[in-house]
Amino acid sequence: MLFSLAVLLLSQFTRVNCTGDTSDDLSRIDLHSHFIPPSYRAALVKYGYGQPDGMPYIPAWSEESHLSIMKDANISKSILSVSSPGTHLVPGDDELARTLTRDVNEFAADLKKRLPDQFGFWASLPLPDVEGSLAELAYALDELDADGVVVMTNAHGVYLGNATLDPVFEELNRRNARVFIHPTSPCIGDGKTTQPASPLALYPGPVIEFFFDTARAVSNLFLSGAIQSLTSTTFIVSHAGGAFTPLIDRLVEFAPLVRNPDLTAESIRATIKKQFYFDLAGTPFPDQVYGLLRYVDASRLVYGSDYPFTPDSSVTGLGEELNHELPQVFPDQGDQKKVLRENAEALLK
Repeated sequence: MLFSLAVLLLSQFTRVNCTGDTSDDLSRIDLHSHFIPPSYRAALVKYGYGQPDGMPYIPAWSEESHLSIMKDANISKSILSVSSPGTHLVPGDDELARTLTRDVNEFAADLKKRLPDQFGFWASLPLPDVEGSLAELAYALDELDADGVVVMTNAHGVYLGNATLDPVFEELNRRNARVFIHPTSPCIGDGKTTQPASPLALYPGPVIEFFFDTARAVSNLFLSGAIQSLTSTTFIVSHAGGAFTPLIDRLVEFAPLVRNPDLTAESIRATIKKQFYFDLAGTPFPDQVYGLLRYVDASRLVYGSDYPFTPDSSVTGLGEELNHELPQVFPDQGDQKKVLRENAEALLK
């Protein structure tokens, strides 16, 4: 009973400190939040993703519940995206992927049209289907007013930086697009056939593998040399970069072996400072964020809730932790405002 009372008191404390008692100047824009339209939920169940990435269930989601958690967590605007496994569910079935992608993008566009102050969205692409992705990219940005696109770290084993994806990323670069990189479960495949590649499959993917798949994808963008031609693309990387930043010196050390001798710590640092943002979804505090801060400052960090895959109580709880930890890392309130809101505002212009 004492434990239950303590939990109740903590939840009430969290609610107060994440809502009206927080200065409007410290309200936040959420660049990492998800939506689950009914048709997408049905497709996940139908095609074997009822327990996506090893999680026990697909979380509940509705427009009303999302607006409610935004109020509780002092979030003024949410940029919605489809989470893992994305919209290409069956390897080789491009037609299914195109249909599902169009459906979720139009659902998100309707939310943005009706509630433009509360919602924006990163449009999904049916990768690794290049032709379908180019068509959807044009439709989403030109007709649906998407804020950018979301891509998974791999698409049935085709990782970001793979040359087969070049036409899509060349078009994104031509459009000066924003690309939100979200992790998915690791796998080995060529886009048409695939097999899981998680050596610790007893744990859900988000626990460990999401961080390492983020590292694989972002590392491959640099090691492959793909990033060198994407100078007009802005990337937003989930979960404070996952396990990427601790690997940077090692990537540089081995770069000559993969025929990329021009890759240096300085060139990576310069590219990150110019083209990359990192969201703070998950548990970047109190430790993970310090590795990232060797490469970026407050001007490259943005808020993320990961709702509804992070449930209501955790969103508010982590919000309270952020309220406590952020001033420890950035004592200047101007920097706090950048992280919580201003960087996102500038990014979305």
